[in-house]
Amino acid sequence: MRASGGARRKVWAVFILQLAAISCAALVGVYGAAAILEDLLIRRALRDEAQHYFRRAAEQPGMAPPDTYNMRGYLVSRDAPAPLPAELLPLGPGFHRLRRSGIDELVYVSDGESGRLLLVFRREQVHRLAFLFGFVPLTAVLLIIYLATWLTYRASRRARSPVVALANIVRDWDPKSPDLGALNIEHVPGETDRDVRVLAGALHGFATRIESFVERERNFTRDASHELRSPLTVIKVAADVLEDEEQLTAFARRSVGRIRSATRDMEALIEAFLILARESDTGLPVEDFEIDALVEEETERVRPLLDNKPVQLFLRHEGRFSLHASPRVLSVMLGNLLRNACHYTEEGRVVVTVGTDYVRVHDTGVGMSDDDLAHVFTPFFHADRNPRGGHGVGLTIVKRLSDRFGWPLELTSVLGKGTTATIRFPQARALANGPAGVGLPQRH
Repeated sequence: MRASGGARRKVWAVFILQLAAISCAALVGVYGAAAILEDLLIRRALRDEAQHYFRRAAEQPGMAPPDTYNMRGYLVSRDAPAPLPAELLPLGPGFHRLRRSGIDELVYVSDGESGRLLLVFRREQVHRLAFLFGFVPLTAVLLIIYLATWLTYRASRRARSPVVALANIVRDWDPKSPDLGALNIEHVPGETDRDVRVLAGALHGFATRIESFVERERNFTRDASHELRSPLTVIKVAADVLEDEEQLTAFARRSVGRIRSATRDMEALIEAFLILARESDTGLPVEDFEIDALVEEETERVRPLLDNKPVQLFLRHEGRFSLHASPRVLSVMLGNLLRNACHYTEEGRVVVTVGTDYVRVHDTGVGMSDDDLAHVFTPFFHADRNPRGGHGVGLTIVKRLSDRFGWPLELTSVLGKGTTATIRFPQARALANGPAGVGLPQRH
């Protein structure tokens, strides 16, 4: 959706609309007043003039018809008809409009005891008066309104300039290192009043909190990367040492295996959380890599999860492509999908397919209902149909990473038949296909 203009353009548009509305209203008003003046006042005046003449003519027979600067009268009596201009001969009683020699005239024909009276009124004088007493004052009023509007707009623009300057400062901020000094009221252009000072102070406080948040994020990612991974490394080494002990019972070996599996899961979770904790992608290694090797590596990592389970793990190659991205991000996404598939599949197979621009993970596990699919990306949600299920955050992590890096995630599932998860890569660069193959199944 296209963004609308800023506050300055909106205010200017409001002023323009107001001026247009006032101008149209004034013009319509003056035009209507002129029309009323002509249609009502002039016609009424002509009727009154005709009645007045007939009354005077009854008292003073032989009285001449009216003859003024704007009006000329003609009397056609029954005894002595007066000569009339040719244009007036066919006119009957009532009002008529004539235009002779470029002159606009209004003719009123009335019959009385003295004969037929024709009053010819020149309309130009009315137009001139309407212009002088209507449009000239109107023009002056409109000019005053335009000037007042322009001065008001300039004043409002000066009043808004500090707010606009603060908005530009905030827009150009680098969230990692905001320039708090730019919010000092002395650096803000224009006239600053109490409201502007309150706004600048609020933005300064907000920027200070943002800076502290960013600093805490940096400290967390740095400390978590070291402090959480170090004990996990110790746990992994200890588990490897314990596994080499010959005196361990079968129960103890199973416990060691669970410790190693939980350690791998914890490493993957920490890696995912550290990536999501970053405000931006800065710090993630970006490189060109082929997808096949990474998928094969992640597939091999989850094979121990299928120990003692009648599940086969396949890797299929239906295409080849490369990416310019962070391999760590894709490892986290694919690893979570594979662990989910292994946790929720008790028998059957897990198939990983590499296509021309996608990676698909399909399993024959417990599957999900439509209601489960509607909540599957909710943190800590799982259907609890498998006692060996995960923590309920794997798919949430995958979804957040897919949205962040622009790799759409498609998820379909049928209850009791299995689940299919597909990650698509719009930025994929196709490579020449080698010999297509199918990975060896998991052996038991």
